[in-house]
Parts: sequence; C-alpha cells; structure tokens
Amino acid sequence: MNEPIDVSIVIPLFNEEGNVLPLYEELQSVLSTASISYEIIFVNDGSVDSTEKLVHMLCEKNVSVRLINFRKNFGQTAAMSAGFDHAQGEIIITMDGDLQNDPADIPLLLKTIDEGYDIVAGWRYNRQDAFISRKLPSKIANKIISQVTGVNLHDYGCTLKAFKREVINNINLYGEMHRFIPAIASVMGVAIIEVKVNHRPRTHGASKYGISRTLRVILDLITVKFLLSFSNRPIHIFGSIGLLSFFIGGMTTFVLIFQRQVYHRPLADRPLLLLAVMLIFIGVQFITIGLISELQIRTYHESLKKPIYYIKDIFGKS
Repeated sequence: MNEPIDVSIVIPLFNEEGNVLPLYEELQSVLSTASISYEIIFVNDGSVDSTEKLVHMLCEKNVSVRLINFRKNFGQTAAMSAGFDHAQGEIIITMDGDLQNDPADIPLLLKTIDEGYDIVAGWRYNRQDAFISRKLPSKIANKIISQVTGVNLHDYGCTLKAFKREVINNINLYGEMHRFIPAIASVMGVAIIEVKVNHRPRTHGASKYGISRTLRVILDLITVKFLLSFSNRPIHIFGSIGLLSFFIGGMTTFVLIFQRQVYHRPLADRPLLLLAVMLIFIGVQFITIGLISELQIRTYHESLKKPIYYIKDIFGKS
C-alpha cells in the first residue's frame, strides 16, 4: 500500500521546453526544505517541442515526478482535470508551467490551508503582463465574474491555487471551467481566501492562452451562473420567463378583446394581436421546458447519486 502524500503539484504544459527544467529546479529547492511528502505531476497537453522528452528525464531522475501525456492539445481545463484525477496528495496545488507563478509562494498557500481554509487562491497583485491586452480585460472579467457568481476574487485567472482533496473530489471540469473552481465549489459551503502572490514576466516561449478564448469564458460563466443558482430547480428560471411572457401576452390579448367589444375596433389589422398570441405560446413553451428540465435534473441526480448537500465534519460515535 502506498504511503499517503501530503501535497500534489499539478502543472499543465504546452510547448514549455524552455521552462520545464528551471521550474523543476525551483520546485525542488522549495519542496526539499519543507517537511512534507510531495509529488509533481506534469500534464503534457499535446506539446510538439521537446517538453515531453525533458519531463521524461526528470521522471527518471526523481521518483516524485510524474508525467501525464495527452494524445493532442485538449486545453488547460482538461490538463488540470487529468492532474486532479491522478493526484494522490491531501492538498492539491495548481500552477502554470511558464515560470510566471513563483514556486516560493507554495509555503504561503500551505500555511493558509493549515489555518482552516479549503481553497487558497493566488492574487497576482503586481501582474507582469501587458496592460491593454491582458491586465485590463482581466480586471473587467474578474469584476463581472465576481458579481455574477457572488464569490468575490480579484484574480480568477491566476492558476496558482491550493485545494483540499475533498473539494476537488466533488468537482467535474469541462470547457474553460478551471478558472471557476472557487465559484463552483462555493455551493459546498467551503472556506475560500485570496492571498497576494508574486508574478514574474515570461522569459521563455509565448503565452498559449490569450484573449481569443474570451468568448468561451463568457459562455462558461453563463453555465456557472446557471449551475450555482438554478441547477437544482431549473423551473425557477424557465418558469419565471414563461410566466412573464404568458402574463404579458394574456394582458395584451385581454386589452385587445376589450377594445373590440367596447370600442368596436377591428382585430384583423392589429399586429399586436399576433405578438400577444406568440407571447402566450412562448410562455407555455418556457414553462414546459422548465418542467422537462426538472425531470432531467432528477434523473441526473438519482442516476449519479449526486448529493444535494456536503458534510464537512461528523462528531460523536456512529
């Protein structure tokens, strides 16, 4: 039986041949001085340079280093998900492989976790990126995400984070969801805190995840909002829209009929009547969608036995 591991470091890599070895040396320098057992999991996300070869060398050199190879580039969320699935540590730390995250911040994350927090999120307080193309869009996005999800963080995009294992075990990732883990986990009632971390300019290679994915992030944010607010009761959102549409259509129809009966205004040339009827049908459709979604949600929860609550501690004898 394998001995338990204290910390797993999960690092997605995509064409980072110039950064792998320096990153490993920095990690070793930090982790070797800490009184913890650890593993370093590199996830090669379809690199076409010598990244895979270099990590292979590290695996042969150090039994604490592991490599997960993807057949092709699946993206950062998929790479993190694979790392989570194979991590054995009680605490899981994620970081980028481009040397912009500082391994020297790892002790700070671990210390904060030990203070009783479930998630510690890094905040690149002095971010070393271009203002117009990276920092400004990031500031706007973080404000929007915080408002929509209700989980206020200055820097959702910082990969440097620490998680307790029980948090990660209850999260399934897809799309661009890795940045939303704190928000998704908030439904469990977890304790989340943000700490300032060092951020360094990139010295080798180029950024692989730029502003082009903004649209995907926005769409995933809509998904997260739905999951946080309406995943257990979809009838609340679809039914509300349906009732509003039905009410407006019904009232409009009533007014038109009243005008026809009292003031003898014809209905044949009234486009408003067509709009009212359409709103009534749309209302019925939305309510029906809500009911169907309710049935699907119940089937989903029952088939996967997905819990509707999460227990943090149990005290006393069973």
